Amino acid sequence: MSVLVIVESPTKARTIRKYLPADHQVEASMGHVRDLPQSASEIPAAVKKEKWAQLGVNVEADFEPLYVIPKDKQKVVKALKDALKQADELVLATDEDREGESISWHLLQVLKPKVPTKRMVFHEITEEAIRDALTNCRDLDEQLVHAQETRRILDRLVGYTLSPLLWKKVAPKLSAGRVQSVAVRLLVMRERERRAFRQGSYWDLKAALTQAKTPFDAKLVAVAGTKVATGADFDEATGKIAAGRNVVLLDEEAAVALKDRLTGKPWTVTKLDERASTRKPAPPFTTSTLQQEANRKLRLSARDTMRIAQSLYENGYITYMRTDSVHLSEQAIQAARSCVEQKYGKAYLSPEPRQYATKSKGAQEAHEAIRPAGSHFRTPQETGLKDRELAVYDLIWKRTVACQMAEARQTFVTVDLQVEDAAFRSSGKRIDFPGFFRAYVEGSDDPDAALEDREVILPPLKVGDRPDCTEIEPIGHETQPPARFTEASLVKTLESEGIGRPSTYASIIGTIIDRGYAQTNGNALIPTFTAFAVSALLEKHFPDLVDLKFTAKMEDTLDRISTGDVQWLPYLRDFYLGDTGLETQVKERESQIDPSEAKAVELENLTAKVRIGKYGPYLEVENNGETLTASIPHNLTPADLDPEQVEVLLKQKTEGPDKLGLHPETGEPIYLLIGSYGPYVQLGDATEENPKPKRASLPKGKSLEDVTLEMAVGLLALPRLLGVHPETGNKIQASLGRFGPYVVHKKGGEEGKDDYRSLKAGDDVLTVTLERALELFAEPKKGGRRRASTKTPLRELGAHPEDGKPVNLYEGPYGVYVKHQKTNAGLPEGESVETLTLEKALELLAAKAPKSKAKSSKSKSTKSTKSTKSKKSTKSTTNPNKSSDS
Repeated sequence: MSVLVIVESPTKARTIRKYLPADHQVEASMGHVRDLPQSASEIPAAVKKEKWAQLGVNVEADFEPLYVIPKDKQKVVKALKDALKQADELVLATDEDREGESISWHLLQVLKPKVPTKRMVFHEITEEAIRDALTNCRDLDEQLVHAQETRRILDRLVGYTLSPLLWKKVAPKLSAGRVQSVAVRLLVMRERERRAFRQGSYWDLKAALTQAKTPFDAKLVAVAGTKVATGADFDEATGKIAAGRNVVLLDEEAAVALKDRLTGKPWTVTKLDERASTRKPAPPFTTSTLQQEANRKLRLSARDTMRIAQSLYENGYITYMRTDSVHLSEQAIQAARSCVEQKYGKAYLSPEPRQYATKSKGAQEAHEAIRPAGSHFRTPQETGLKDRELAVYDLIWKRTVACQMAEARQTFVTVDLQVEDAAFRSSGKRIDFPGFFRAYVEGSDDPDAALEDREVILPPLKVGDRPDCTEIEPIGHETQPPARFTEASLVKTLESEGIGRPSTYASIIGTIIDRGYAQTNGNALIPTFTAFAVSALLEKHFPDLVDLKFTAKMEDTLDRISTGDVQWLPYLRDFYLGDTGLETQVKERESQIDPSEAKAVELENLTAKVRIGKYGPYLEVENNGETLTASIPHNLTPADLDPEQVEVLLKQKTEGPDKLGLHPETGEPIYLLIGSYGPYVQLGDATEENPKPKRASLPKGKSLEDVTLEMAVGLLALPRLLGVHPETGNKIQASLGRFGPYVVHKKGGEEGKDDYRSLKAGDDVLTVTLERALELFAEPKKGGRRRASTKTPLRELGAHPEDGKPVNLYEGPYGVYVKHQKTNAGLPEGESVETLTLEKALELLAAKAPKSKAKSSKSKSTKSTKSTKSKKSTKSTTNPNKSSDS
């Protein structure tokens, strides 16, 4: 008997094929085979003139969705239908969550099988799990499908109803979403807090003491019986001590005077307290906690974490990565305990197997936690994985093993000391038994190093002891504004508030960044001026849609639809139609929203207005009856825009740029300016004869105040010739590039590609020598583009129609690119990993193919390029949300 098994991806197909009988043929659907139309070109001609067509949902016919098979999936569907003709049975083996159930349902609707059909689910791809799943197939869960369809429709209604309003009132290409807009508002609210923050300063004393030749530190806590002020005593809105706090605030003068008064005076231990504490290991990973910890430890974005986890799952290394559950199977618990005993010994094993209860709001994807696959956990070294895949697997392995380890036992020691009328306190901590710390410490890459950092050993002390004071140091402090959200803290907040689902957070955060609502600086997410404008509009006119409690309640209702407790159709009618429905609200309020007001961003302590323009944010002020405008640089954020910055930008517009001096060789003036992408220097004036004078950006970390005439001359002279390589005789230069300062060995010709090395901390592009450059070239080259065959693709688009070889997306040093055989092509502006279709990828590859190939398909390539341009133009006005928001 011939059996057709359908999974989502070729990788999953290759892995699962190894564990199935020979008469089972495995094919990939490449994700969803149909969806709501993503552009006007996908809308069938029969309904194109219907007023609901662009929405893709017929709200007047009980919210009936309009499903279409995208052009790039038509060949996939044909291949699946052809395979089904040869099969005696169909097995749908897509992922076991709502999304996977929905993919299987759509496959049934499209393929219309006339042979028996089964639903096969598993949460790990191992031989045992696949064989077990094959003998325990079930029917499709219609209720789960209905719940996913309701979410998809609801997200479409929100996105496609609000986004066009944002285009009209704020700026084109913006988007709104049920979860996305709430996440953006959280970023904006935190940034408003940072703008409203007023810094306070305080001083205290730190004493260096010794007892029995063992040094330890103590900190001032009180003077004359009154507590010394710390950062917690300040009011963030005023920068002063909060009302009702009975504390003594020391300034520098008072701290120095107190230090002088206490110097040489005897110290006495007045109190000693020891408190034993135990700590249990954290539960194994869920989707949310994996994203948070990978962001903290590995500096991975949520999107990258999920891509890597997807690859690890599909290649059989870990269990299913979209889960809210912290539950472990008995098999997994025994595998983890076996690892503990073998690697750390029985003393480190928890006395009893440990299980955890899921606590997150609305947890519904009740699979197992994310863990290594199988009944025996391969150690990270046994996997053969490399780079980021190895790092993520290592994280999952350690967290899973640690959850079955013994508790860590610690003792906290507090020592109070008195000198004159000043009270000091010293705090210590010793780890009596490290337990699970030996394998895993949250937020730390190296458990052993973390153990050392966690211990603060004090000398043996008792009440009445008189330690010697070797030094008293006055230390100044400044209060800090609330920390910006990182991807980790945003994910944690969304989950704790019950907003959205962890499986969607990666795509939501990615959309927020892609749409220009946030920039990343290190690990921080910084909202842009556009985010401020959009959040203000939604808060004023559609407050429920960005209210945390309202959105969490909506999420809860959607979960209740999946259990059958709430009917989907009445809920959608109430949400979208009726007197207070979204459609009604938009119609009523559209005329009330003044575009000029919607484009304005109100910031405290600024007399200038900030507006969102066609080319980005800009300043607007009235100057002697005239309106003066000045562009705001892309890297200048709302929290950083202060009156001084405004003055510099406006001065440059009214008085022209600051003149640093004249170039010593040409005599031309050198100017210091601020452009859209930050500060730069310019040689000479722009004229008709010289419309683009030479310019040079400032090196990272340099501010306007740091720039001297000498530095500007050096920057304008880049690239700088350092000399020639002693072995090749070729030039070696130093210069500034997109990724910072570097040196390059210019090989050229038949000798191969130029060899680049980034300068290190302490190296200066303006002064680096030939000798230093040769040292850098002598070191092994780090990073660089690895061969794509050794890398895991970000996404598999399908097989090339000419040779059947895979067409995949990869991440390279210059961004994402599509690859087929030896041909690579970068993604054009407007395309992303999620939106690129196989059809578009083939066009990009055809344009990059060797001339002999390109010539034979010239007419075909030209035709498809034209249609793509047309399609892209249409898409930009009809597709605010390219992917579901939740």
